Amino acid sequence: MKLSAYLSSATASVFFIACISLAADASAQTVAITIDDGPNLEQTPRLSPEQRNLAMLKALSRHGVTAALFVTANYAATQPAGYALAKAWGDAGHAVGNHSMSHPDLHSDKVSLAQYQKEILDCDAIISTLPGYQKWYRYTYLREGNTPEKRDGMRSFLKQHNYRNAYVSLDTSDWRLNEKLVEVLGKNPQADVSVIKRAYLAHIRQRAEAYRALSWQLQGRDIPQVLLMHHNLINALWLDDVLAQFKDMGWKFTTPAAAFSDPVYQLVPDRLASGQSLLLSMGRILGLGKFPGGERLVDDGDFEIEELKRQGL
Repeated sequence: MKLSAYLSSATASVFFIACISLAADASAQTVAITIDDGPNLEQTPRLSPEQRNLAMLKALSRHGVTAALFVTANYAATQPAGYALAKAWGDAGHAVGNHSMSHPDLHSDKVSLAQYQKEILDCDAIISTLPGYQKWYRYTYLREGNTPEKRDGMRSFLKQHNYRNAYVSLDTSDWRLNEKLVEVLGKNPQADVSVIKRAYLAHIRQRAEAYRALSWQLQGRDIPQVLLMHHNLINALWLDDVLAQFKDMGWKFTTPAAAFSDPVYQLVPDRLASGQSLLLSMGRILGLGKFPGGERLVDDGDFEIEELKRQGL
């Protein structure tokens, strides 16, 4: 359903409702966990690829969470060892989706629409043999095309191949803090990184609260949020803490499939834009200007990195 069609069936006041009811029913807020760019065979401090993969799966199991892994096949799944890591997700009951072969940027002039689509089909040939396989595609960098030809060509392609656009509503910059974590541990594997852990958890909380508030402004309700994280060291170490924090916040976990069944994920924002969450894209279409916490949603973790620098990292 086009966003314009959705808007025609509802008054503007529904979308820009004040957030006065935000805390009224904390139990109403749900979140689905999705992990991009996995698995990978990159060597990192402290944990091997197998240990990282197992740590994330154990954290999800400990909290009773059914998640989704979006596979970038060239990172590992084309190799027996990496394929086994991806298979472990399906074996554990998690969904497995498509995140291309090599993570190209659809907005790049060097990447044609045909090349991008081939990346998806080639990845599909690999992951379709995995347990948990779903016809879900997660756009790389969340970029859906910076020209009408690329945007509309991809939408037709996904429809033709029965693929769901695996939207993200709750975007994070975990990758940026992961870079800092790897940098610090690369210099000293025994370094005290508790300050990075605190910054990471605060980052996830801030993003969650800001996107929840945005859902009330745009939808007048709590939507099931779809969280974007990555298959990396920071989540291998602290995914358990992230999940525990959501519980402490009063949020409950849902499955990606259940979240995607919500009507909000049927919308198709009619906008050429850089990578962003579905909610942020909708807000910009509707002319939503600045809002509390909004500037932090697009800073790629700059705020947290600057704070860490002030603390000597």
